[in-house]
Amino acid sequence: MGKLGGFLEVERHGIPYRDAVKRAHDYKEFLVQRPVPELREQGGRCMDCGVPFCHNGCPLGNLIPDWNDLVYRDRWSDAIVQLHATNNFPELTGRLCPAPCEAACVLEIKENDAVTIKQVELAIVDRAWAEGWIVPQPPRRETGQSVAVVGSGPAGMAAAQQLRRLGHRVVLFERDEAAGGLARFGVPDFKIEKRIVERRVQQLIAEGVELRCGVDVGQDISAEELRAGFDAIVLATGSRVARDLPVPGRDLDGIHFAMDYLYQRNRWVAGEVGPAPTVPAPPVPGSVDAPPEISAAGKDVVVIGGGDTGADCVGNALREGASSIVQLELLPEPPEHRPDERTPWPQWPLKYRLSYAMEEALQEGLGDQVYSIATTSFSGDETSRSDGGPGRVTALHIAQAEPAPPFGPVAGTERELPAQLVLLAMGFLHPEPGLLDELGVEKDPRGNVKSVKPYTTSVESVFAAGDARRGQSLIVWAINEGRQCARMVERYLAGKRDAGSGLGLPEDQGVAGHADADEGPEGPPQHVGPGVPAG
Repeated sequence: MGKLGGFLEVERHGIPYRDAVKRAHDYKEFLVQRPVPELREQGGRCMDCGVPFCHNGCPLGNLIPDWNDLVYRDRWSDAIVQLHATNNFPELTGRLCPAPCEAACVLEIKENDAVTIKQVELAIVDRAWAEGWIVPQPPRRETGQSVAVVGSGPAGMAAAQQLRRLGHRVVLFERDEAAGGLARFGVPDFKIEKRIVERRVQQLIAEGVELRCGVDVGQDISAEELRAGFDAIVLATGSRVARDLPVPGRDLDGIHFAMDYLYQRNRWVAGEVGPAPTVPAPPVPGSVDAPPEISAAGKDVVVIGGGDTGADCVGNALREGASSIVQLELLPEPPEHRPDERTPWPQWPLKYRLSYAMEEALQEGLGDQVYSIATTSFSGDETSRSDGGPGRVTALHIAQAEPAPPFGPVAGTERELPAQLVLLAMGFLHPEPGLLDELGVEKDPRGNVKSVKPYTTSVESVFAAGDARRGQSLIVWAINEGRQCARMVERYLAGKRDAGSGLGLPEDQGVAGHADADEGPEGPPQHVGPGVPAG
């Protein structure tokens, strides 16, 4: 597997980025692909592990040693077959996943020495597209059964593709003007250009998935109509209720949820460079019936939240021409190196990572990232808006946060931070409840869709996948959820097809007896359940 002793001879060389100062002034992707000989060397570092822990680190169960070895042997067309065996959209995960597989790599026992799995994955799929190896795979037969998938993020797209390839009629509903979910409207183009997302959308359409954008299920079409028109429903609506910050002054103008800002920026970029939306986009800010413009240009910007969404806000604000950008994090600053007493290998290490966006902001001399900060209130000017609303935010009142929950403010450390734009990027709580309530599905204590059986809701023929079911999570989890949910839908539909034979509805023996489908091996089970043909 790989080059014998290669990990001893070849140093790790990760994914290079474009120069921070240069890339901070455009919206092009900042990842740079290494030459093929270097990629083959990196793939050859993958050792013949007795137990490849990377399999367990990856929620998709990717066959990582297999395609690393194939790249090392220059068998790229075979590598994409192995990669697609477990992952529908490796060009998305290769750009957006934080790579827990690398944290679990056996070589990562020596910190920062893991095989560059994510880099090799991305190189495989990008070459496969360039060579024309990725083509639509329409089903060989039609089942006559239909599935509605609500939500076209990675989970919804994965479920739709798997179910369509099994021969079901699949209609993919999306309330936005184009498919892709947050991969399209949340993540900026400099992390993933939207032509990459659209290319997969077009593959789904070529395979026979019916895409209906601009349709808000529960508003434009009722839950009752959906249930009457389809044999099964998959809820993949994501976790879109943002965590708020209920402190004095929260209602001041200029304080926005991060996703409202990112949606506007991504729509602006789409208008400049494409691709065009499937249906007309909402009115642009400044026009009739349009939401107010959220702009960072010339402003002191404060981003509250230190995760990926916060980093994307920083990157966009910098490109807009903000005067200054401060990113606040409630939690203490993580240690520089993996704390083995807290998160030993092969767990995901809770250590400091400089985001691409803060690297850019620091290089430009416009950014700062501060940890252990509690925001106690906002203040603004006394001038009310013409519509009678509150004045505009001018400052945050912050304090040092205590090092342990509930991370309250430390007395005597209060100070003020100027801001004319505040972006709340503190994560998401649960899916929007409207459609769930209309369908009558049970919810768990956190407000997510409750699974009475894996991926199966409390309502007959209604299933759930992705963040709507498990809560806010990684893109690899979303794709895995979509794939696994499709398996459960197929078992249900197979039982309906077999009902006349007296076989009854099948149980999924692959997860029967498990308390939670998310426990244990993360890859797809290799067994064949009742009612599902082998192969």
